[in-house]
Amino acid sequence: MKTAWITGTQGLIGGCLAKLAGELAPEWSVAPLPHPSLDLTDFRAVRARFERDSPELVIHCAAISNTDQCERQPARARQVNVEATAFLADLFAERRLVFFSTDLVFDGQKGHYTEADLPAPLGVYARTKVEAEAKVLAHPGHLVLRTSINGGVSTSGNRGFNEVLELAWKAGRTTPLFVDEFRCPIAASVTARATWELALSEARGVYHLAGAQRLSRYQIGEILARRHPELNPKIQAVSLENFTRQRRAPDCSLDCGKAQQRLSFRLPGLAEWLDANPNEPF
Repeated sequence: MKTAWITGTQGLIGGCLAKLAGELAPEWSVAPLPHPSLDLTDFRAVRARFERDSPELVIHCAAISNTDQCERQPARARQVNVEATAFLADLFAERRLVFFSTDLVFDGQKGHYTEADLPAPLGVYARTKVEAEAKVLAHPGHLVLRTSINGGVSTSGNRGFNEVLELAWKAGRTTPLFVDEFRCPIAASVTARATWELALSEARGVYHLAGAQRLSRYQIGEILARRHPELNPKIQAVSLENFTRQRRAPDCSLDCGKAQQRLSFRLPGLAEWLDANPNEPF
């Protein structure tokens, strides 16, 4: 069997990719690489593991994705998000790397972004992802997947957007949610299914991979509140006009038509997926 590395398996997407690999990629032997087992910024250790495992594919999910942390520690964010990615891209130059990027590479002034739209990052996290994309795309065989906010059940219990809201509601807190900030949320299990299909296809370059439904943060909260009445959820409508801490992108919705043409199934919207999976933990 061929070996595939998956980095960042302590996170939501990486964990889901590893968990579903037996079903979605049965011909591959998956080596999960959570951070404690391999520091991706220790390039000597990474190369030694590469020579030992001889993987044909790496799906690179590991990143510092907390935007506030990136603002506080820009050098560390660049080390993890850019330098480690560049090293992996070079290491797998004759093999296959799939890199997870973000809808936040855009400034949110337009919405419905296609792969042809030019990035315009607002913060440190987004800038590191744009820089990392360039390192990956220097190798024509690699694949960049820009996704939106993902939901599901993570090992730590706080990585999915749904988990963050549910933890707040369990604690009795009211969650302020923007009515004028839009994303295309997606279940991590759907992301995993689409990623394995694209990774094992001839897809190259940049693809958008997100949910089919453009929703405001407040609308997302309403949908999840209906799913969890037992938590007595409380949400508060707020506007970006009153948010002064840092610039936020108002509409990073993605057009996923390019990916949809390659996939064997239709990417669902969040509400549609939840209705179709009433017993799925979410």
